[in-house]
Amino acid sequence: MKGHTPIGEHRRASAAKETGWVLQRRSRGAALLAVLWLVAGLSAIAFALSTTVLGETERTSTAVQGARCYYVAAGAIERAILYMQWGPHHKLPGGQSRYFDPGTPLLNLSFPTGEVQVEIIPETAKLGLNSAPPDVLFRLLTAYGLPLDRAATLAEAILDWRAPGPHSARFDQVYLSRTPSFHRPRASFEETEELLLVEGMTPDLFYGTYESDAQGQLHSRAGLRDCLSVLGSTDRFDVNTAHPAVLVAAGLTPPMADAIAERRRIQPFRTEDELQAFGQASGRLRIGGNSIYTLRATARLRLENGQLSDTRRSVAALVKFMPPGYDATYHILRWYDNAWKN
Repeated sequence: MKGHTPIGEHRRASAAKETGWVLQRRSRGAALLAVLWLVAGLSAIAFALSTTVLGETERTSTAVQGARCYYVAAGAIERAILYMQWGPHHKLPGGQSRYFDPGTPLLNLSFPTGEVQVEIIPETAKLGLNSAPPDVLFRLLTAYGLPLDRAATLAEAILDWRAPGPHSARFDQVYLSRTPSFHRPRASFEETEELLLVEGMTPDLFYGTYESDAQGQLHSRAGLRDCLSVLGSTDRFDVNTAHPAVLVAAGLTPPMADAIAERRRIQPFRTEDELQAFGQASGRLRIGGNSIYTLRATARLRLENGQLSDTRRSVAALVKFMPPGYDATYHILRWYDNAWKN
């Protein structure tokens, strides 16, 4: 019959065979493409997982180092307390103490696991927050570097916190508008940290910050917590640790305050005779404190190769040394697990 010749059938068979090959190649290509996408997806998942594991490992290592730093720093504070107690009773042939001399601003302590610097700051290095007169408080803030208008506003807010003033209504509106709102106590500051609630105070101003110079290099700047304290002094201030702004507030001229800061960078003042070079201003100075000190320890771990780790951790304690006759030789008034170090 027409259309059923052997040649026609052969052509149809060849066309069918070619079509099968095309379909087979297409199916193989689709399968290969699917496999490639699957491999790419699994690779992305493996990369993300490895990155997550690496990040968690590094965070865990940092946390472990931070915890170890904390305990080294805490141990350094305990050792510093012992050194301060032992100081008067263990003298070297030259008359200096084997452990601690009054007026020493810094102790460098070495441990098998790290190195620690302990700052010894008597509360007499700070101005009394509850007793500072308005003019002295304003002089402190301007010497610290605040503009005149901001210094005046902050000084007024501090004074208004202690007792009602002529602008109490304005400050009331400010504190009641905050979230959460509160009424200020209109009484003496119980803790120095209450300054953070005072209108015009900022964390950078309280704790300190870093500032860049004309060359773009960063330098630390102490905060007002290093200048003011509820346990601060009202008459004589520690010459070795008082902030230059505190010295100016105490009545010294800025050149005198700068000269003291420059001298104690080289060597701390050791005797009262060394203060006589400042004339009548020496009556506002002293060496060391009374019985209350802030000890701030900054620790760095020692690595296996002997070098020091970049990880640092600072803790601090407000310590009161007790006179003879008490059951304890000292009391920890405040403890700071994370102390800001400038």
